[in-house]
Amino acid sequence: MIKSPTEPRYPSSAPLWARLVATFFGAGLLRPAPGSWGSLATALLWWLVASRLPPAARLPIIMVLIVIVVAIGIPAATLEERGCGRKDPSQVVIDEVAGQLVTYIACPIVWKALLAGFILFRGFDVLKPPPVRSLEKLPGGTGIVVDDLGAGVYALIVLQVLLHFGVLR
Repeated sequence: MIKSPTEPRYPSSAPLWARLVATFFGAGLLRPAPGSWGSLATALLWWLVASRLPPAARLPIIMVLIVIVVAIGIPAATLEERGCGRKDPSQVVIDEVAGQLVTYIACPIVWKALLAGFILFRGFDVLKPPPVRSLEKLPGGTGIVVDDLGAGVYALIVLQVLLHFGVLR
């Protein structure tokens, strides 16, 4: 049997809603580097949404989005992890969505800042500086999502420092 390019590497018995959310509607099925694809999809979607919002609406909207992504993402990641029988499966990228959104809190909608935020988040997500790495040990989807929130906080801080000192003009 020949697998289609969009068919997941690891079959899953997770409910369809959980698989769609956990993979961010298929972004996590892209190769190579599914986490980068999830972050890139988030960056592009945030740019599309935020560029059409009045600046005063961006902060409350991104905060609500983060809460929604975390609230739905943790159970979806848990179900997908159980459904495919692998700890923190690579196709789960809803955690990157949450962390990338955290990075963009109070970020201006200009290409240099968005690109810097993307690079910073991916770097901190890969490096997982303390105490971020220890957050992975939390059970199920909580550990999957919360460590990326931590990486997002590190990226947010560095991005805001760069913006404050005018490095990204």
